[in-house]
Amino acid sequence: MTVITKIRRQGGAAVVTIPPAVLKMMELQVGDQLSLEMHDGELVVKPIRKTQRRYKLSELLEGGEVVSSLNADMAWVMEGDPVGHEIS
Repeated sequence: MTVITKIRRQGGAAVVTIPPAVLKMMELQVGDQLSLEMHDGELVVKPIRKTQRRYKLSELLEGGEVVSSLNADMAWVMEGDPVGHEIS
């Protein structure tokens, strides 16, 4: 698909309009970021995809046994009366 567009001035910037059909094909929205690169005298525009990491429950719980073990090992700290000005 070839799209022809013009460079226009808006304030102090040069602006290129991206038609809605191209935005839809590229799965982009107004406000998304693009990377502009020069390759052999041609402008290459690439979307910058922000990936939100989705975690599995098993990944979130990973290492929980270690924390549980550390809490059990440090249980003695909670025993006894305050000695100084500790907050109880």
